[in-house]
Amino acid sequence: MTMPVTTTRVSPDWPCQVKPPGSYDWERSAVRWLRDLVPARYGSYPALLRHPVLLARHAQIQVQQEVRVARTALQTARADLPRLGLPESVIEHTIKLYAGELLQLQHIARSVRAVTEALMRHGGAGR
Repeated sequence: MTMPVTTTRVSPDWPCQVKPPGSYDWERSAVRWLRDLVPARYGSYPALLRHPVLLARHAQIQVQQEVRVARTALQTARADLPRLGLPESVIEHTIKLYAGELLQLQHIARSVRAVTEALMRHGGAGR
């Protein structure tokens, strides 16, 4: 007799570093991933470690701020960077860098939301 295999569907934004919700040790992998998104000192606070949804909330705020910073850097680059005496090639490269970073951060923000929702659904409020 074979046992049916159950799989948990995850969104396309689900981070590959985090195991699917409900699988063995998935919450621990989520906490590890979320800790990498916040400043190191926050990753050691007991309250954030005991309550993964609290850590996820802080990661959401952190990433939102990083999106704002990248967006501001991108929007002001053409006006600000020439005043620094940078050559046009460096300015263009920097603008591409900011644009790429903004896209990456927006993807990370969606991933954090997906993990947060899963933690809320699967009891990641606390231990």
